[in-house]
Parts: sequence; C-alpha cells; structure tokens
Amino acid sequence: MGFLPEIRGRSLYALMKFICGCSFMMYGYDAGVLGGVLLHKPFLDAIGNPTGVYIIPMISASYSLAACVTSFFVAFVAFKIGRRGTIILGCVVAVIGSVIQSSSYSVAQLIVGRICTGFAIGCISSAAPTYLAETGIEIGDRGPANALNAIMLISGVPLAYWIDYGFTKMQNQPSWRIPIVFQCVFAIISGVCMWFLPDTPRWYYARNRLEEGDAILARLNDLPIYSPEVQQTRQEIMLAIEAELEATASLQWKQFLTMGIIDRTPMKIVRRLCICFWLPMIREWMGSSLMAYYSSVILSGIGARPSLVSLLSGILNIFFALGCVPLYFTIERFGRRSVLLYGAIAMTILITIFTILVAVPPTPSIQWASIGVIFIFLFVFGYAWQGCVWLYCSEIAPLEYRHIGGAATATGEWLMTFLTVFAGPIGLTNVGWKFWIWVVSGNLVAVIFVFFLCPETGGKTLEQVDFLFTNHKLAFKNVDAPDMEGHYPGNEIEEKDKKVEVEHVN
Repeated sequence: MGFLPEIRGRSLYALMKFICGCSFMMYGYDAGVLGGVLLHKPFLDAIGNPTGVYIIPMISASYSLAACVTSFFVAFVAFKIGRRGTIILGCVVAVIGSVIQSSSYSVAQLIVGRICTGFAIGCISSAAPTYLAETGIEIGDRGPANALNAIMLISGVPLAYWIDYGFTKMQNQPSWRIPIVFQCVFAIISGVCMWFLPDTPRWYYARNRLEEGDAILARLNDLPIYSPEVQQTRQEIMLAIEAELEATASLQWKQFLTMGIIDRTPMKIVRRLCICFWLPMIREWMGSSLMAYYSSVILSGIGARPSLVSLLSGILNIFFALGCVPLYFTIERFGRRSVLLYGAIAMTILITIFTILVAVPPTPSIQWASIGVIFIFLFVFGYAWQGCVWLYCSEIAPLEYRHIGGAATATGEWLMTFLTVFAGPIGLTNVGWKFWIWVVSGNLVAVIFVFFLCPETGGKTLEQVDFLFTNHKLAFKNVDAPDMEGHYPGNEIEEKDKKVEVEHVN
C-alpha cells in the first residue's frame, strides 16, 4: 500500500472527499447514461432491435439488481479488505463493465456489462460514505463531506444526459459507445488515487492494527501521535470498540427477522442496522430513481410538448443536483433529523398536489403547474433526502458492524431501485395517474419513520452516536499518552490498552 506522506491534515481529507465524490459521480453518470440511448437507432441496431416488452426494462434493471446482490455480499468481505479496498475493487470492475457495455453487439453482452457495472456501484455505494464518515476529524466534517458526495452523485445524472444529448445527434455507432465508455474516466481517477490513500483509522483499530491506526489518526489531525487531540479520539474509538464487543454477546441474528422491532442488544445494534436498510429503501419509494430514470416519460405523460421534453428533462435533473448544494452549508446547522423530517413533510405536500393536478382534466395551465411542482419537488428531494440518508446511515451504524451497515444501506437502496426501474414504466403506462398514489404513500411513510425512529446524530462524534440508542453514557479514564518518540508506557498498545475502561453510567 502506497501512502502520500506529503499530504496531511485538511489537505488529505479534501483529497479523500474529492476521490469519494468522483466515484459517486460515476455512480450517478452510470445511472443516467443508458437512459439517453435506449431509443437511439444505432444502439438498437447494434443489439438486434429487440421487440420483447420486458427486454429494455431488464437491460436497465439488471444494473440495479446486480448492485443490490453485490451490496448484500459485500457485508461478508468488506471488513476484511477495508473501506479503501472495497472502493478500489468497485473501480476496477467498473472499468471492465463499461468496456463490455460499450463494445456490445447483443442484448446478452450488454446485460453482462450492466451486471459488472452494478457490482462495481454496489461496492462503491457500500463503502464510500463510511470512508468519508470515518476519516472526518472534526464533528462538522461528516455533513459537508457527504453533501458534496450527493452533489457529485446527482451531477453525474445530468452530465450523462447532456453528453447523450450531444452524441445522439449523430447516427453512427460511436454516438452511443463513447458516452457509455466515458464512465471509465471516473473509475480510473478514483481507483488510482485511492490506491495511494490510507484506509480509515477506525478500521485499523477494529482490525487490531493499532500502530497503523495511530499513524493515520495523527496524519489526519496533522499532529504528533502523543498530542492530546489524537489521544482523546483514540480513546473514544477504543472505548466504543470495547462497548460494542460487550453488546455483541447479546446479539442474536434471528432478531433481524423482526426488522429491529425486537432488539435485546444493549446498544440496539439490530435496530440501527435495520434503519440503515429501510431508510434508503424508503427514499427510493419516495420517487428518487423514478424521477432520474424516467423524467422524459413523466414529462410526456403530463402533457409536455415533444419538442420540449428533452430540454425539460435535462433542466429537471440539473435542479435535482442544485438541490444538494444548500445542504453542504446547512446540514451541520439544522441537523440530520430536521432536514429529513421537514423535507419529507414538504415533499408529501408537493407530490400530493402533483397527483391531484395529473388526475384532473388537463389544461395548459394545469400541465405547466404540474411541471413546476415536479421541479420544486426534486429540488427539495435533492436537499433533504439525497445526501442526508447516506450520511445518517454511515453515522448510526456501530463501528464493529459499519461494513454491514454500509452494505445494508446499499442493499435497501438498490433493491427498491430495481423494483422502481423495472415496474415504474409499466405502472405509468397501465395505471396512469393512480401510480402516483404509491409515491405519495412512500413520502408519508418517510415522515412517520423519521419522526419515531431516527434520533439526531449531528454535533456528535461517531463514538457518541453509539450511546444515542441507550440510556447509558460513554465515560473513560485518562490513558497515558506515548512519549515524545511515540512509545507507549507499559507497552499498552500490545496489551490492548489495559488502562482503557468502559463505564456505563446510568
């Protein structure tokens, strides 16, 4: 593993944010790029002009299904290879998948490429938010970092759309192959740069690689290992690990079958991991991927002129991305719970108004009002739920199970995305405006879920979040700091920090 010793402190964290954001931009780009060429004649000619009603939806949905399955299995390997290793693996497979797709001459080859890319995005979406959360040194780091991730993620969708829009003016094979293979740029930048970055200090400590954890923690703080700031963070991490290991003794995996309703673990490990699964699943139920994948279909369905549909679709996705921008500046001020809760309330009102507008007999005024409501809805969506969900789930997952929490988050995201992408166009075609009642119900569920199950995590360290779900507080005694040469008195590192104790204070 090659580190970059000349980059430390805030410069190092800024590079980490950029690399994770770049990998998420690939995620957004890949989610949108195929939609812009699905009806392009050279593309259809290359794959044999399929006529089956389920073939095109299956090509689109195979990506989401592969990401869902991958996210589930990542839970079993991510702790061994680390957050960094999982991201690198995803970038490597993304290059392979995009090359297979861009060279396709059959539906089967295209689906294989989509599955490879889905595998890659499953890895990246499981690990990148956790990587950002665990490398943040200051309490206020996590919110803006994940907001930037969301901005770059959603920006990838309109970027893909406009690249498609430009290239599909041509009527040749490169007109669709170049946009698809372009995602390699994001994967190569992310994978190569991540190779030279360290993993998170919390992962090193959880793997009992204490010296490496100390070195990275000191590097991120740009302070000596023996400094009080580094030692305080180190103590909190080690205490959280000890407390979670104690809580694991009461962990029974059959409790997961109750979706967290029955949770006898002292730190509510089961409930927290179930929240990681359900929160992104609810977000997709609220209409996230439906809007991103089928904006053209939705706009056509509410009466937008064909000459305006392409232009409005591109602008709509830009509004989605712009909605994420204010989150970067306000997430630490307003808090995660407030953003999620009040955002869901606003979105419920907006999508209800939209449903009423598309249900009544159309007039030009009603059609433009419907389009305006959708624009506002997606702006609020980008602000309140697109980035905040990734952040919240990465914060509430316990350290020893954070790889499982990341996998659960991505699994919930991609399972519902698969269902939405596959069933969405069928529902819009066969059910009409009544399909939007399903989306309204998802927004209502979001309000109820956040109000009753999601405590505020803002303004707390990751270790303090552990104790939000209990009636106990985290307390610790002083631990001797290493001397000026970085040596620990009594060889405490090798003896698993015998002086560090966990006290549960009622």
